[in-house]
Amino acid sequence: MNLLKIAYVLLWFPLPSEMFIFREVRNLQDMGLPISVYSLYGPARKGLSREMAAAAPDVVRLGARSLPDFPADILSWRKRRPDVVGRLWRTIPWRRWSCLEVAGENLWAFFAGFRLATLMEAEGVSHVHAAWANGPATAAMVAAALLDVPFSFSGRAGDIHPQDGALADKIRAASFVHTNNRANLGYLAGFAQNGDARKIHLVYNSLTLANREKAAVAMKPPYRLLAVGRFCRTKGFDVLLRACRLLEKDGFPFTLTLVGSGFQRSRLEWLRRQFGLLPRVNFPGFVSHDRITELYAASDIFVMPSVIHQTGDRDGIPNVIMEALSHCLPVVATNISGIPEVVVDGETGRLVPQRDPAALARAIQELAADREKAVAMAEAGREKVLAMFDPKGNTRALLQLFHDAPAVRPTELSTQPATHPGQA
Repeated sequence: MNLLKIAYVLLWFPLPSEMFIFREVRNLQDMGLPISVYSLYGPARKGLSREMAAAAPDVVRLGARSLPDFPADILSWRKRRPDVVGRLWRTIPWRRWSCLEVAGENLWAFFAGFRLATLMEAEGVSHVHAAWANGPATAAMVAAALLDVPFSFSGRAGDIHPQDGALADKIRAASFVHTNNRANLGYLAGFAQNGDARKIHLVYNSLTLANREKAAVAMKPPYRLLAVGRFCRTKGFDVLLRACRLLEKDGFPFTLTLVGSGFQRSRLEWLRRQFGLLPRVNFPGFVSHDRITELYAASDIFVMPSVIHQTGDRDGIPNVIMEALSHCLPVVATNISGIPEVVVDGETGRLVPQRDPAALARAIQELAADREKAVAMAEAGREKVLAMFDPKGNTRALLQLFHDAPAVRPTELSTQPATHPGQA
């Protein structure tokens, strides 16, 4: 199918913590796929790389300023496509959501879909894709149904864990579903009905750092530990600080640079004080993508202690793991979600159980004790990520999904909610 115009829908774009999506869009554009980007919220102004800042003006944004346009758009589409609007009204607003925040996001996205349809029609959009399976996919599905064009979405991490109330609806309506780790394939297939599991395709993310300076990995006291990520409930940085307390008690000489920002920062700083780690642990805040390679190159061990939250929320494959290995930096990570697809214990890094500070501390000490073995694993990890996350190959695979997408229209959306086999 020759697609003339693709619309990518996100909550924010560009977002500093989503460099892999920014790179996905730019790579597809560089390969000739016409893409316009629509964000449901306003701009993210802090922490943008130079390249992100240059692309920001090209994004079509909604946000609170678009709210006055919603009633007219809804009435217009109700007049033009009453059957479709009627079906849509009987789906999204009445699904069960995991919490009020998720419900609010999806209701906003539902109404925003009418506005997006108006804007996309003027742009001649012929396929609507959501980069996330939660609110963006809700808005994209509504817009595509109104426009009677194909719809697709990506399901990656916390956008499908725990599942939102309309995930089965979205799979049913989609022409294809893209996920970026193998661990999600069976999970998403559990929501698919009537053979829709065939729509679900694995395409790994692309590496985001163009220039990869190899880490020196001096592996001399004090050992330089590095962790990077959002300060949120799935990163397990509190477990890392508990492991650091054990390292301190063992007399292991180290420093930890904990890079990132987020609502958990105050708690992490409190733990640092409580554990007596002020001289050991540094919080530099958010570091832009332009400068992060300097930190990888100047470290000895990278630590990614991801956890599965009690709600089911989790990481997929944290992109920082691939970034660290691309710098030949030895990695210690937890064995959850898609991480073992990259970090094979004893071959490309060290894997430990989640929420186990003692195991995390032991793995760090073992890497530090044998530099030759640690570097050999990092070299093997580098070869693995350069192959698995090759920008050209993975972008071609994603491009092929768009070109091969069947002309499935989301207008025949069922009004009956589908359930996952694990749901009551």
